Order: sequence, then structure tokens, then C-alpha cells
Amino acid sequence: MKTNSTYAGIPEAYATSEKSKIVLIPVPYDGTSSWKKGADKGPKAFLEASENMELYDIETDSEVYKQGIYLSQPVTESSSPEAMVEAVTEKVKSYLNRNKFVTLFGGEHSISIGAIRAFSRHYENLTVVQIDAHADLRESYEGSKCNHACALYEANQTNNLIQVGIRSMDHSEKSVMNYDNVFFAHEIESDDYWIEQAVERMTDTVYITIDLDGFDPSLFPATGTPEPGGLFWYETLRFLRDVFKEKNVVGFDLVELCPSPALYASDFLAAKLYYKMLSYKYHLKTSETNEF
Repeated sequence: MKTNSTYAGIPEAYATSEKSKIVLIPVPYDGTSSWKKGADKGPKAFLEASENMELYDIETDSEVYKQGIYLSQPVTESSSPEAMVEAVTEKVKSYLNRNKFVTLFGGEHSISIGAIRAFSRHYENLTVVQIDAHADLRESYEGSKCNHACALYEANQTNNLIQVGIRSMDHSEKSVMNYDNVFFAHEIESDDYWIEQAVERMTDTVYITIDLDGFDPSLFPATGTPEPGGLFWYETLRFLRDVFKEKNVVGFDLVELCPSPALYASDFLAAKLYYKMLSYKYHLKTSETNEF
């Protein structure tokens, strides 16, 4: 994958590896998708959409790119799902050891296995917050524990996993699912207090993984397995805002953009969501707003 020289075309002064507080790692991998292929093209579409986005965020009255956002070279390992996961783990670990705020853009959801593994080793008592249409709790699928259908199995075993927006799962996943920490899409629709309940069940340190098929396909159709009945823009932002405000979010990833020329609004939503999450990270808590 050929990447642009800087994220969103920001000035080079805000995009160096040395000074930037934030690192963005593209992972253009699509080796295990079950239905529509194309998530490997997601990072490129996301970066192109980001270049056409306003860099001033109205809600937080901020320009978060001035914290510095370094666009890393992508993880291109694709010889096997296991090799890709290990490459992601090592890449993320290298930046965590430099005290960077590490973010990733996939690629299919299996890339998150490596990211979460690195964060789990770096932070104690980590909560993983998953926004997704699918439970992704299979221990193994199609001969691999690093399949996209297994993306959160390991996190469910080793971390405090909170699942939001789930509306599709296999019967076998019932035996490992922690129902107290699952906020099904059909329940969210009629529960005015689900956000407060979800935040209460998190530890202080949080990693967020967002499968973009968590959104309703009427809002975000460009994904490999669109499921009806998903989340919408402002309810998702209300949830994320509360998580960033109440907890220490230490990193996040976005995955499963499967771009199509006719559906480029999805590319732009992904770009806006990524930037909005950075804005929440650095401009909801005044102690973190200093620019370099």
C-alpha cells in the first residue's frame, strides 16, 4: 500500500515521528474475510478521505492535528493471519515503548488481535471496548485462531471486554460471552441508560476497537458484512464522548472499511470518526491540551 506523506495533508511540522504524540498505523490486510473482500483497500480510502476533511472540530473547538500525528509505514505482512498478528503486535509495542498514543486503521478485524495483545502487555487491568455488529468470539475459525471471526476471543479471556451494538453471532459463542458486559443492538434501541451502564463496567484504562459494521448500513454501507439494525452517528459519539471523558483511553483501532466508488460517504465517515476520537482524547480533558 502506498501511503501519503502525511496524515490528512497536515504540515510536516506536525507529522514527524519524533515530535508527534499520536501515531497512525495502517494495516491493509484482508486474508480471512468471509464474504465481501476489499478491507485491505480501506486504509488507502480512509487516508484519501482524510485529506478532504476540515481539520477544525466544532464540538471541541480544537485542531487536534497540532498535537502531532505521525503516519507510520503500514504493516504489510500477509503470509498468514498469525504472522500478520505478530507483526502488528511488534509494531504497536515499538511505539508504546516510545510513549506514543497509538492508533490503527485496518484492514479486517483480525488486525485488532495483535493490537490488543500489545496493549494488554503494556497496561494492567485493561478494558477493551468493542463496537461491532458481530460478537467475534469464536476460539478458532477456518483453521486459524487469528481469523476475523476470532478477533475478540483472546481479549474476552484476558481483559475486561465490553461489547456494544452486537446483533449477529453463532450459537457456539454463547458459552464464552459475558452477557453482563454485552449491549445488544436491539436492547440499546429502547434503553436510555445503556451508556452509563457500559461506562460503569469499564476499568480506568480503556482500548477501543471499532468494526465499522457496527454502524447501521443505511449510514455506513461500505463494509464486508453489513448487518441491519446498527448504531447511528450521534448515539455513537455520545457513547465515545463519555468513554473518553470518564476513562483513560490509551489507544484505538478502526477496521472493516470495504470501499466502493459509489459509497464514498463511508470513507468520509471513517475519516471523521477517527479525527473526532482524537479530538475527544486531547480536548475533553484540559490537562492534555498542550501542543508541542
